[in-house]
Amino acid sequence: MSIFLFIIILAVLILAHEFGHFIAAKRAGIRVDEFGIGFPPRLWKKKIGETTYSLNAFPVGGFVKIFGEDPDEESMHGKDAKRSFVHTSKWIQAWVVGAGIIFNLLLAWILISVGFMAGLPFSAEDEVYGSRVKGAVLTVTQVMPNSPAEAAGIKGGDRILALYAGADVLENPGVDSTQKFIGEHDELTFAYMREKEIRTVVMHPEEGVVSSRRAIGISLDNAGTLKLPVHEAVYAGALTTASFTWATLTGIIDFFKNIFVGQADFSEISGPVGIVGIVGDASALGFVHLISLVAIISINLAVINLLPFPALDGGRLFFILIEAIKGSPIKPSITNTANGIGFILLILLMVVVTYSDIAKLIHG
Repeated sequence: MSIFLFIIILAVLILAHEFGHFIAAKRAGIRVDEFGIGFPPRLWKKKIGETTYSLNAFPVGGFVKIFGEDPDEESMHGKDAKRSFVHTSKWIQAWVVGAGIIFNLLLAWILISVGFMAGLPFSAEDEVYGSRVKGAVLTVTQVMPNSPAEAAGIKGGDRILALYAGADVLENPGVDSTQKFIGEHDELTFAYMREKEIRTVVMHPEEGVVSSRRAIGISLDNAGTLKLPVHEAVYAGALTTASFTWATLTGIIDFFKNIFVGQADFSEISGPVGIVGIVGDASALGFVHLISLVAIISINLAVINLLPFPALDGGRLFFILIEAIKGSPIKPSITNTANGIGFILLILLMVVVTYSDIAKLIHG
């Protein structure tokens, strides 16, 4: 079921991205040769006007063939060259390339807004909406890799009920009181609720997990449910999307920076295998959690595509910027070679991340 949901989610996200390119190109008057759902071999096709719409055998995403996006003799000098991507202005080229990123962010905004309308998990500590959060309880928001909490099976979303250490008991815990209680004891019993099941686990706080005190490796927040009327949900959705986008951008930049200095921790990210498990966990928690996860993945897809790396939309935007500055096009052989190398490097990165995902499953 998790794999099936993952395929649907991936298809929706990629289709939203490709639909952005499609609409932008059509509106700009550029010839679009094909809009495909899934990847070949083809199962069905129908040509409407100049565009072929196809349904393909592998239902993971989709693609758009924009005339002249990869320049060749026909798009450069053929009879329809004036409607080629390569012969439009740099502003239009940038808009067409960037539209996929914009549509992924729009999708995230819509999903988060719907989540707020239905009732979205939210921090009661928030300065703007915190007072309107209902049913707030201390919740695990993140578990650090290779920490006592991860070893004990604690997961994000677990709600803390109480902590016990011999005769010492902490009931109705808050963020500060919980951190202090953990730091003061060598062994403690952690009582928490996952979905509707109450569980307990014994943990031993360790030095070095965080600075200055013993810890078990969790981030905490006093979280509940925030439900907003439509107009406020749309506004809060925009703010939340912007916040998540900035946090994702800074996180990804730090990760790639660490790759170049040899300090990247691949256990902190997830590829397709890891995301399947995350999708399963989110779907078990309910519809709102699932659409929130889809929104976050959509933001990640947008931010990753924004990076100025060959084979990504950001790389294409970078080439467009260079052409605009130098006043002449880059040789197609150079851009095609760069995109080919970039694609291979991205595949290698995906292989490494997938290996990390499998290793976590085997040893977790």
